[in-house]
Amino acid sequence: MTCVDLAKGQVVMFGGKGGVGKTTCAAATALHFAQTGRRTLAISTDPTPSLRHIFETDGKDRITKIDNRLSFSELGTEQIREMWDKRFGHEVYEVFSSFVSINYDEFTEFMTSVLPGLGDEFMVDYTRELVAAEEYDIVVWDTAPMGQTLALLNTPALLAKHLRMAPRIYSRLKLGDRTREPVLSILRRWERLSAANMEFLHTRVKVTLVTIAEALAVEQLDGIMHELRDGGIEADQVIVNNLVRDEGSEFLRTRAAQQKTYLDAVHRKCSGLKVVELPLFPVEVKGINRLEKVANILFE
Repeated sequence: MTCVDLAKGQVVMFGGKGGVGKTTCAAATALHFAQTGRRTLAISTDPTPSLRHIFETDGKDRITKIDNRLSFSELGTEQIREMWDKRFGHEVYEVFSSFVSINYDEFTEFMTSVLPGLGDEFMVDYTRELVAAEEYDIVVWDTAPMGQTLALLNTPALLAKHLRMAPRIYSRLKLGDRTREPVLSILRRWERLSAANMEFLHTRVKVTLVTIAEALAVEQLDGIMHELRDGGIEADQVIVNNLVRDEGSEFLRTRAAQQKTYLDAVHRKCSGLKVVELPLFPVEVKGINRLEKVANILFE
């Protein structure tokens, strides 16, 4: 990925297993685009976000400005739940409460905490609206939007299919408790919104996967790529992080040799993608100066 690869209004999405350095790579990428003159927003939907730590700022505001071109936003579970409640919650509840008896608070707790991927489904819509508002030229999203998110975007279509098979009197006359609107009408509106979000993923989002040269991470990379492909999405590049380059001791030589086996496996699995090799740094990557060093390698 280079700067010229991305048009205005593009989203760069970072995915991968936890602890591989997604947030660091996302922050460095956002810094790069900001320094090339683009209004850039970095978003993290990690349950334990660390953008404020990496950028070395308090991040108390919903959107925190680093400078005139770079801002970031950390949206934890509670923030996503509040935003989902305002945007999606009541309409989705109208549909589901026509099938099962459940109060709204219990429903919201289940949907936003128990059901995997729902926060990311909402965040696709949130990010799409950010892009549509044209406040930012580039949005960098630090998340793990895999199979659950893609499957949930198809949920309203599956529910609509069920209702169309239900008795005609039910499907036509069943009303939502709050709006008194026919459930099929609510469902069609939700279905259109999900379709718009899926189209957004297909056309405006570039996916970067981050991994490390270890057995479990490389094995999980296969599953992540298959889940994306099942949703009609191809990754654009893979970053292999924390590679040992200084072999000045027996320990480091042994570690480097072990990593080479898994690095070769990544190149084989991802032969059609750009593979970026990122070295293990001797110090923690935080602050603008160290992020610039990461960005220089990512966009070499």
